[in-house]
Amino acid sequence: MPQAAEIELVNVTRQFAGAVAVRDLSFSVASGEIVALVGRTGAGKSTAMNLIMGTLAPHAGTVRVAGRDPHRDFAELRGKLAVSFQTDRLLPWRTALENIELGLQILRIDKSECERRARAWLGRVKMEGADHKYAHELSGGMRQRVSLARALAVDPTILLLDESFSQLDHVTSKALRKDVAELVRNFGKTCLLITHRIDDAVEMADRILVLEAPAHVILEVRPTAADRADAARAAELHRRIAAAMGGDGETAH
Repeated sequence: MPQAAEIELVNVTRQFAGAVAVRDLSFSVASGEIVALVGRTGAGKSTAMNLIMGTLAPHAGTVRVAGRDPHRDFAELRGKLAVSFQTDRLLPWRTALENIELGLQILRIDKSECERRARAWLGRVKMEGADHKYAHELSGGMRQRVSLARALAVDPTILLLDESFSQLDHVTSKALRKDVAELVRNFGKTCLLITHRIDDAVEMADRILVLEAPAHVILEVRPTAADRADAARAAELHRRIAAAMGGDGETAH
């Protein structure tokens, strides 16, 4: 039986100063699914993300997140929707543990429970022992792990990853993608990944949606575990997606 959609866009259009950024965009993300939106710079990925986050409203069509209009019901989605961005956005005057506690404090969780959850998520993102370290004492990959732990500590239903691995080197990015995909699946989260890097999508997603400007879906791909395990099959998927995107070399890693 199909799972209910946690994210749903139906015939969505959004313009800026008369220029169309998103045109008639429709897709959904089912409960427990990892979906990647892939496209070149300017394909409308960021606009789609902002529509889902509720920071923009569509000019036509409907957006629903956990059954609500994210723009109108922004406050009601607090704690149900979490975002990890391209930059880690850690507060430099807070330790790793204190950064993870931030979202819980905003939700007014009891102090001792904040610390318990934050420590638990430090362990889950493989950052044990880093609780008292500040951002400048951590590598880029470590900072991104803390950022992801902060997003997940509030126990959201939906996790949005906005180019969360693109600032990392290839080896660090690959390890973090694997760990995050396992965490999302093990804890039953719904995840939407926005990326221009095909490797991110192939290695993490149940479905890949390729966008072309103004943002609309031109290709849907469903990678399998067998595809990911076989280098030749993964390379073929990569080629199909790259061809749909125009074959730009920046999409390779």
